[in-house]
Amino acid sequence: MKIRVYYEDTDAGGITYHTRYINFCERARSEVFFERGMMPGEGSDSGFVVRNINAGFLATSTLGDMLEVNSTILSRKSSSIVLLQEIFKENIRVFSMEVTLVYIENGRPRRIPERFQVIFDSFEA
Repeated sequence: MKIRVYYEDTDAGGITYHTRYINFCERARSEVFFERGMMPGEGSDSGFVVRNINAGFLATSTLGDMLEVNSTILSRKSSSIVLLQEIFKENIRVFSMEVTLVYIENGRPRRIPERFQVIFDSFEA
């Protein structure tokens, strides 16, 4: 997914706020579902939540830069998935994180529904 850095994403010096990279990755994860006309949950009491993030801030980006978010599935279990998400500015990796997502229903971990598993299957192909 491509994302442009806007003024709202930067500090007074025009450098992208570090937290925005996490936001950009969240958008890319959500977009996988939106592109298929789906929501990343099955109602207000279910969906994917972040369990863990291990992030590395490797370089900077600035106002107007076009960034690309790449996501790769590292592992899958019945109720969780671990993704590697990297953000590039041209060929420079500016951000990298491993994120563990857990599928919950009514506040408890549950098996990821089949309709979402199919999305992840196609994501790996």
